[in-house]
Amino acid sequence: MNYSKRTGILVAIDLCLVWLSVYSAFYLFYHSTIPAEKVDLWLMYGVISSVVSIVCMFHFKLYNRIWQYASIGELISIAKTVMVSTVGVYLLANLITMGDIPVSILLHTAETTLLLLGGSRFVWRVFCEKFGTKKLVQGTNKSKKALIIGAGSCGTLFAKELKNNENYVTVPFAFVDDDPYKQNLQVYDLPVLGGSKDIPAIVEKHGIDEVIIAMPSVSKAQTTKIINICKTTKARVKIIPYLQEIILGKTTLNQVRDVQVEDLLGRDPICTDLQGIANYVDHKVVLVTGAGGSIGSELCRQIAPFHPKKLLLLGHGENSIYTIEMEMRRLIPDLELETIIADVQDRARLEELFHIHAPQVIFHAAAHKHVPLMERNPSEAIKNNVFGTKNVAECADQFHAERFVLISSDKAVNPTSVMGTTKRIAEMFIQSLDKQSETKFVAVRFGNVLGSRGSVIPRFKEQIQQGGPVTVTHPEMVRYFMTIPEAVQLVIQTGALAQGGEIFILDMGAPVKIYDLAADLIRLSGFEPHEDIAIHFTGMREGEKLYEELLTNEEGISSTMHDRIFIGKPMNINRTELEFEIRKLEKVLGNGQKEIRDMLKHMVPSYSNVS
Repeated sequence: MNYSKRTGILVAIDLCLVWLSVYSAFYLFYHSTIPAEKVDLWLMYGVISSVVSIVCMFHFKLYNRIWQYASIGELISIAKTVMVSTVGVYLLANLITMGDIPVSILLHTAETTLLLLGGSRFVWRVFCEKFGTKKLVQGTNKSKKALIIGAGSCGTLFAKELKNNENYVTVPFAFVDDDPYKQNLQVYDLPVLGGSKDIPAIVEKHGIDEVIIAMPSVSKAQTTKIINICKTTKARVKIIPYLQEIILGKTTLNQVRDVQVEDLLGRDPICTDLQGIANYVDHKVVLVTGAGGSIGSELCRQIAPFHPKKLLLLGHGENSIYTIEMEMRRLIPDLELETIIADVQDRARLEELFHIHAPQVIFHAAAHKHVPLMERNPSEAIKNNVFGTKNVAECADQFHAERFVLISSDKAVNPTSVMGTTKRIAEMFIQSLDKQSETKFVAVRFGNVLGSRGSVIPRFKEQIQQGGPVTVTHPEMVRYFMTIPEAVQLVIQTGALAQGGEIFILDMGAPVKIYDLAADLIRLSGFEPHEDIAIHFTGMREGEKLYEELLTNEEGISSTMHDRIFIGKPMNINRTELEFEIRKLEKVLGNGQKEIRDMLKHMVPSYSNVS
């Protein structure tokens, strides 16, 4: 129905209600029968009321509201309309009749008009909720029962949307809330059955299919605690990550998503020293190597808002560089970008680029990082991770860059893999170079990032989608995890803290068992480990170790101004000796793997070759 037709019908209905109000006022005043000599007065009052009331209704925009969603705001508008129109009619009628209209007519008219206008609209709202767009799928095989965690304004709003959205097969069954004042009461016609500790029993007793967490105001730690309770049930767990936006009308039910492993980390948002970052990035030429990778591309996204003069995106793979370039041009069209296809092993090409663009801040993320692959191809790991880093770092020194940040790994600590050992040599080289350079060279060491290419999470998800089995190397294997945005935010922050020569260690939180991670992913996908999806143990791969470390035996640790960033004590590394060892390493690259590994062991005595 179009607006004009709808408005015409509503005006006709309202005119009938106004006339009914005027008639009832005169009827009550004259005790059931309007005298013949007062009929003209009644008709005149009715005509004036009709005209003034409709004008007021348009003025207060009563016909511009969707009454299916009427609330207190609409009730206030009706009250204003009735008050203004009835007082206006009374004054105008008394002016015409020289004071012949009693005050009780005004009061009765106002009272009845308010009741009829407001009542009719709220009756329509109730009708729509009961028989209109509301889904009538409760009790059918297609419906899914939802338990909503959080009976606050966000949870109730979401319950209302679930009830009214006919395209959503999930229907709200009840609430859970830890506020004792809400328990055993009803919110939006739904019972509050208990607190978070009661979730497993409620799910079991009532056959709940989905648990939806709708608590935007609690901390991440509290959310994680509730997720851990929910995952003991067989219900599928979902979360509304930005429910504040639903309240503001900026998002919809489509934002509801399955709980992800990132939600289980339970860490509160990182506080960033924006001013410190801006001071060293603002209006500077910034180079990101490995810009097409997981870490490199996120570095580009997070550096861009700090207004670099130019952002250089360097990578070896044209497809990945093209992808991040298109994303950056779409998100920040005014940013000056330069995409560079180059190999960090090509020293002449790097010198040409540094001569043309003169980067002032360098984030070196280009590296080979896949442990088993590098075990089988150690010479390639050395070429990229050692000599590639050496080339970029020496160019930074030669062309007087201000800062150089190396993205390192916890696998560089007491390494058991070729990849970890090459990262340790890269750390040693930039520390030795820092002592003789105007450039501030630092490294940032952290563990696994969730969702990066080649990491366990995407592989587990793919295996679950295929029906299993999920493969885990060892039941006791433990790793540190951090989300990609978390890690990159802290990496950029370390640049502001850099004095030169430091190895920054990021607080990765508590280590996580890979087996527990796999089991959680299976449960959060709505399955039961070992029942619906099998978990198989395949044995440790080449170069892997059960536990990762963040510090070598020689490194102490000290705090920084940031509570999530720590500093390992700089090592006393002689650059001349290290350069000599690196030349020897270069000579053995064409030899067999044993000779390469022996040389790595010579350079990094803590390297333990377990393959």
